[in-house]
Parts: sequence; C-alpha cells; structure tokens
Amino acid sequence: MNNTAETERTFDVVVVGGGAAGLAGALTLARARRSVLVLDSGSPRNAPAAHLHGYLGRDGAAPAELLAVGRAEVAAYGGEVRSGAAGTAVAADRAEEGGFLVRCRDGSAVRAGRLLLATGLVDELPELPGLRERWGRDVLHCPYCHGWEVRDRPVAVLATGPLAVHQAQTWRNWSDRVTLLAHSWQPAPEDRELLGALGVAVVEGVATGLTVDGDGLAGVTLAGGGSLACRALVVAPRFTARAGVAASLGLPVAAAERDGVVVGSCLDADPATGATALRGVWAAGNLTSPLDQLAAAAAAGVRAAVAVNADLIEEETRLALEAYRNGRGGA
Repeated sequence: MNNTAETERTFDVVVVGGGAAGLAGALTLARARRSVLVLDSGSPRNAPAAHLHGYLGRDGAAPAELLAVGRAEVAAYGGEVRSGAAGTAVAADRAEEGGFLVRCRDGSAVRAGRLLLATGLVDELPELPGLRERWGRDVLHCPYCHGWEVRDRPVAVLATGPLAVHQAQTWRNWSDRVTLLAHSWQPAPEDRELLGALGVAVVEGVATGLTVDGDGLAGVTLAGGGSLACRALVVAPRFTARAGVAASLGLPVAAAERDGVVVGSCLDADPATGATALRGVWAAGNLTSPLDQLAAAAAAGVRAAVAVNADLIEEETRLALEAYRNGRGGA
C-alpha cells in the first residue's frame, strides 16, 4: 500500500465507476457541495462504438467525448476523478471508525463516508471468430442504439436462445430484410409462424465466421460451405455485472432476466433510490439494470446521488440535534 497520508484522505462519497451513471451521480453530489471522488478504471462498456445515440443533446457524439465533458463538469464543482491503476478500485471494506476504505490497484486506498457503485457490466459475446472485432460497429444487440444506422439494410439475427424471436420482431421495425439464423437454437412452430407473418425468413445453419467487404460486414459463413449475406449481425450477449467491489462488501449478484429468460447478472438495488442491502452503499447504471441505455443509466446515477445526499443530510441533522441537546443540557 502507498504512504499513510494517501489512505487518510476522506471523501463524503466515493463513486466507483466513471461512466454515465457514475459521472452523473458525482456531478449531482459535487453540486450539492459534497466532497466527491470518482474512481474510473477507464474501461467503458460502449468504448467499441464510434458514436452514442438516444442521449438528448449529445446524439452522435463519440463515447469518449461525452465522458471527457462529464469529467470536466465534475471537476468544475470541486469533484476529483482518478483514472488508471489509481482509479481502479479492487475492493472495499467497512472501516472500524465508520464509513468505508476503498483499495485501488496501485496499492493506494481512500476513505468514504458513503459509496456509490456504478461499475457497469461486461458484454460476453457468443463464440464466433471475428465477432468481438466488429462489436459495436455492425455486430449489434440494441436497435435503439444502432438501428437507425443500419435501417433498410439486410440484418441477420444469430439465434442462440428464445429471445432471438423477440430480437427479430424488434429489428423488423428498422428493416424489412431481417433473417433469423438458427445457429444454436431452433424456433418452435409457433415462433416460425410469427416470423413468417412478419416476413422474417428462418435460415438453418451453424455460423462459423464473418465475411467483410472493405470496412463493412458482408455476411456470415456457415458450416458446410454456405453463407448468409447481411450488413448487420444481431447477437445476444450475456450481461455480466462488474461486481468485484460489491462482492468484497458481501453484496451478492442476482440473475438478470428478460421475459423469464436469464440474460446475465446484476446487483440488487432499490429501483427508485439505488440503495443496496448494505447501509451506506448505493448502486446505479448497468450494474443494477443491464438493459438500461445511456440516458437511463445517467438518470439512475442522479437518483442515487439524491438519495445519498439525503442520507448525509439526515445524519448531519441527527448529529447537530444531539450536540444541541447536549449543549443545552450542560448549560
């Protein structure tokens, strides 16, 4: 661990995670005149995407640009942002004297009266050569993030589970040339009927790789030598919570579900306030709600920050009242 002085720095709130949820929460707290530190590991989920969409006032901006602006806004109100090893929290513990001690990868540690966890998630993609390299470009999962950019183009849905039918149905809103590739999951007869009614063809075959034309996706190669032409490939990632710090505090992850299907993991937190099962710890963003888009994650960060500040006010009021009563009684 680094020198003792480094471990003695205390903040009202330490925000673990420097994405939209964490920065929005930090900005709210800094404007509430709280001492705030954001620990940012520098691995945002949307880094592979060239542009972000659906975020009012910033539509089409580069993800890195939004985060840079957010960090500057937090700093303008006195908040502090650390990145790299010094900004990568690896564990947190309850401090004997109250609050929390947060340990970072470089060996340093900081103290916090309250914690806001906004560490996000990791998209675990299906095993297919070339998939990761095109993730966020023309290998996609969210039509609200990327549908407009591939509108009217041929879109293939890689079926790896029952949600593939829902994906095909939804993407049909952006293109009338949607095909479902029965890769590792077969649609039931009623699913095939629904897809047929929507004009979505079902192609049998196991994907073995991708083909590229210039800088764009051209299609999917199939076992046996066939291929399926497409300009966008829709996949269903597994949304795995980045929950290392939460786990160090004894907060377990839960299954994240959609329509009764497990799609990953998340940290349980109150949907209105972000409060977790551990007093003094709040959570926001994709860590707690994997399907939230950027704007919703930022909004969750603000809601959690308001709840954190209200908790600090309540504690300060209680202490002031105790001191007032003790002083009056002594007089």
